[in-house]
Amino acid sequence: MQKQITFILLFLLLSSASFAQVAISNDGSPPDNAAMLEVKSSTKGILPPRMTTTQMNSIASPAAGLMVFNITLSTICWFNGTTWQPGINRDGKSCGSSFYEGKNYSTVIIGMQCWMTENLNAGVAILGSQNQTNNGTLEKYCYDNNTANCDVYGGLYQWAEVVQYLNGATNTNPWNPVPTGNVQGICPMDFHLPTDAEWTSLSTYLGGDAVAGGKMKETGTTHWAAPNTDATNSSGFTALPGGDRYNASFGDLTIVAYFWSASVSSPQFAWSRITLNDGAYSFRVLGLKDLGFSVRCVRD
Repeated sequence: MQKQITFILLFLLLSSASFAQVAISNDGSPPDNAAMLEVKSSTKGILPPRMTTTQMNSIASPAAGLMVFNITLSTICWFNGTTWQPGINRDGKSCGSSFYEGKNYSTVIIGMQCWMTENLNAGVAILGSQNQTNNGTLEKYCYDNNTANCDVYGGLYQWAEVVQYLNGATNTNPWNPVPTGNVQGICPMDFHLPTDAEWTSLSTYLGGDAVAGGKMKETGTTHWAAPNTDATNSSGFTALPGGDRYNASFGDLTIVAYFWSASVSSPQFAWSRITLNDGAYSFRVLGLKDLGFSVRCVRD
């Protein structure tokens, strides 16, 4: 009988404890009445799991409300049941700069992505009459063969040069095998060439293709030709219209911003993004790989 009473008392004690509020503190005070768990300290904080964006996105079936510290973006992130969200809106703030080939590239957080805010300007300038080749030297075109244009608008690159001929890729042949994961290409360490899906994520976050371009474009007409419709640069992306190189000729400077993606459609075509001076739109188009387009890099 004594054993039965002891068991019953122990069961009741454990049952009540399982429904009790809990306080973790250094002063022994009880938790707030509204809190199931309260952590109190004037000298220490709570440290959530720390991981990269890639590691965070690989969490299987994250629960709504799950929280981590994203070391790629340097911010708390939480899962809303559908997508990961920054716990603190970091739009318009830097996620770290990158010093590359003598130039310091600034960055901006847009949604859950960390983008460079400048067109890439890396490599040795060659004449527009020549094709870029797999010769061990990073090559670029400067609009109208004028290096001053590279200083403002960045270099122009053929697609195979952009991916650095990875897995045998050329402007007319596919890579074999198709790479898995990020393609660094000509981007600096810890950055990679955005995929078509990453460009789409950017556009979607900014309200869709019909309005995203306006939120990406640098304002005014210093570098964009008038009218530079609906340009607000509210995202901080600061898109610049570097034009293009086609068949040894140059065109569309100040009119169109063309950006390569790492995503291929066919042996001779890859996906790209364009934004124009006369609209707020940003849309995906197929580009011949031997065209010369601008490059923006996104952080791993």
